[in-house]
Amino acid sequence: MTDRPEPAADRYALAGVDIEAGDRAVELMRASVARTAGAEVIGGLGGFAGLFDASKLAGMRRPLLATSTDGVGTKVVIARRLGRYDTVGVDLVGMVVDDLVVCGAEPLFMTDYLVCGRVRPELVAAVVAGIAEGCLQAGCALIGGETAEHPGHLGPDDFDLAGAATGVVDADRLLGPSRVRPGDAVLALASSGLHSNGFSLARAIIDDPESGLDLADQPAELDQPLGAELLTPTRIYARDCLALAESCDVRTFAHVTGGGLAANLSRVLPPGLEAVLDRGSWQPPPVFGLLAERGRVPEPEMERVFNLGVGMVAITAPADADRAIRLLAERQVPAWVLGEVISAGGMGGRAPDQKAPRVRMFGSHSR
Repeated sequence: MTDRPEPAADRYALAGVDIEAGDRAVELMRASVARTAGAEVIGGLGGFAGLFDASKLAGMRRPLLATSTDGVGTKVVIARRLGRYDTVGVDLVGMVVDDLVVCGAEPLFMTDYLVCGRVRPELVAAVVAGIAEGCLQAGCALIGGETAEHPGHLGPDDFDLAGAATGVVDADRLLGPSRVRPGDAVLALASSGLHSNGFSLARAIIDDPESGLDLADQPAELDQPLGAELLTPTRIYARDCLALAESCDVRTFAHVTGGGLAANLSRVLPPGLEAVLDRGSWQPPPVFGLLAERGRVPEPEMERVFNLGVGMVAITAPADADRAIRLLAERQVPAWVLGEVISAGGMGGRAPDQKAPRVRMFGSHSR
């Protein structure tokens, strides 16, 4: 009988999974996660499920739970190239909780999923610290998550990031298309930059040698290096939108993500109504003009891919538009009147057509 060779000391480690690194990552992130936990969070990091005390919902007549999930997309590639991991977690929270607040839901808690080709505890801790910071900005708890190591699936330095959040809104305060009326004001809330959309196009432009762009360089149009500009964290609007809905007659919000302003605003307009927007009401931040010029991207495509400086839209009763803008200014969120809601066919005398564009934009951006 042939003797079999002695087994390797740690076949799992040889296969690329470092359990000890994963344990160290958990310890490094523990303090960041704890910062987000209020009295409603039951237990702590390390359980199989996160627990949240929902007794606060008892004061609502008909509490509706809202849920949303999203990722950061290929913005993580820019983070990896620059070796900077402390901002993409903020992006993750913004992409998820600001979908919830569109219907008026208050974010309650969030979970995350971080997958790496190789677990580097300091990278994991930096990413989770960013998620925790985003949760603090949004007013929600980070009650759990998962860090996974996928050798052979992802390269050693590759990672991806996703998350989900749950919120609540009383049925009487639910926002949405059914509240929108002709004559309502359409307000723009300024973005902090690209947020987390359009990075596949942005990277293609930067990687094209003819663009003359490099992440380490600072083009004349920008006040910081291009890489730092692209990693500017997503503005999180959740608390600002909730404050606005508490003080003003808000019909609904629209979170401007993939697809741009027109496509996302169309999602919250009811049949028979459309929005007319004035491009002359704002000037997109310089980074968008830089990408358009160096990448030779026409305006219609820029509008379909990027937010162009508008990260959230609020539709309000016309009488409340000025008050809403003042309130947002007090909260350090630049806002302005972007346009108005009209009956379909209300301009040009055409008959309502459900296949026609729900959002029409006119004019040119201000200089």
